[in-house]
Amino acid sequence: MVYNKVEICGVNTAKLPVLSEERKQQLLQTIRTGSPAQSRAAREEMINGNLRLVLSVIQRFSGRGENPDDLFQVGCIGLIKAIDHFNCDKEVRFSTYGVPMIIGEVRRYLRDYNAVRVSRSLRDTAYRAMQVKERLTAELDREPTVEEIARELEMPKENVVIALEAIVEPVSLYEPVFSDGTDTIYVMDQLGDANDDNRWLDEIALKEAIRSLDKREKRILSLRFFKGKTQTEVAEEIGISQAQVSRLEKAALAKIKKEL
Repeated sequence: MVYNKVEICGVNTAKLPVLSEERKQQLLQTIRTGSPAQSRAAREEMINGNLRLVLSVIQRFSGRGENPDDLFQVGCIGLIKAIDHFNCDKEVRFSTYGVPMIIGEVRRYLRDYNAVRVSRSLRDTAYRAMQVKERLTAELDREPTVEEIARELEMPKENVVIALEAIVEPVSLYEPVFSDGTDTIYVMDQLGDANDDNRWLDEIALKEAIRSLDKREKRILSLRFFKGKTQTEVAEEIGISQAQVSRLEKAALAKIKKEL
């Protein structure tokens, strides 16, 4: 689905303005520190200047039979929430903060109107848990554990986990999550490959095959396939980007396949 040069909710997408990152920061500061009139004007300009961001996000949800106008309106709600809650003191680009907020709002809408219905009590528990999670994240400056969320809600952690999982929208393993223009990282690349005792023979064969690899390639494969770490965790441990980990992993596996 292409949204260029079409109207969504009466908005001509071909004429949407684009703001520079510097202008976004200026507007966000004005929203926080300006007079009421200045704040309102800056907020309106910030919303209009980021509608293309909303369009780019809702394209991920195309092909599901949903009305684009509805998704656009819901995405705009997420955009407004992102603008209202953005912390200018953090050295983060607005889009980095705004995109997850918009995605979260759209997914919340899709969950509520999904054909697979979740009980009202379970959904209420999940939403309360998410509210507590957001509050604790702001207070602790980190993501709270399930135990901490359960303690705030005064209920068993198992109930919290079940409620949160019940409203999670299924995601394809082949859904792209990042691309640097060359290699694309999919959801399946984020999943750890947990090891068990029944696979020791496979480990021996793999260790034999990777002897021809260089030190860094061996370490990446060891962390990924023997210790079950995700590409993100490997990237943090080694000190390179996740895209580099993906490329090195694919190259190493290709070498092993050739050797075998």
